[in-house]
Amino acid sequence: MVMPPDFATTDVAAKFATYPDKPRQMLLTLRRWIFEIAGDEASIGTLDESLKWGEPAWRAKSGSGITIRADWKEKSPNQVMVFFDCKTDLIDRTRSLLSADLACEGNRAIILPISTPLPEAALKTALGWALTYHRDRKKAQAS
Repeated sequence: MVMPPDFATTDVAAKFATYPDKPRQMLLTLRRWIFEIAGDEASIGTLDESLKWGEPAWRAKSGSGITIRADWKEKSPNQVMVFFDCKTDLIDRTRSLLSADLACEGNRAIILPISTPLPEAALKTALGWALTYHRDRKKAQAS
């Protein structure tokens, strides 16, 4: 298991400190999985961690994938959300191939109820797709 690095900035650390305990633990688990996936796949490489639109965000410095954002919001206190670029097919792919394990909203978010355990296999699959989205599209276009 790859341990994620310390937070990249004090802003990201401060954001995580604002979350209630259960959502914070879920978001820390998501963060750890994102770093594990990147660490296991050489083509992804290192990640940039920042706040985008006030939400924790991760993107491969290699450009292999899209930005992943994740957040908990007071207006929806019973869920954590993972956001992908709405211009990709990632949520449609997630909905069609992982719908038994993951609920989606529109074309940009995976909804994770805080009352249930995180579906590790399905989430890691979707996160992996996001981290390799551009690389995989280039491979498909070359074939």
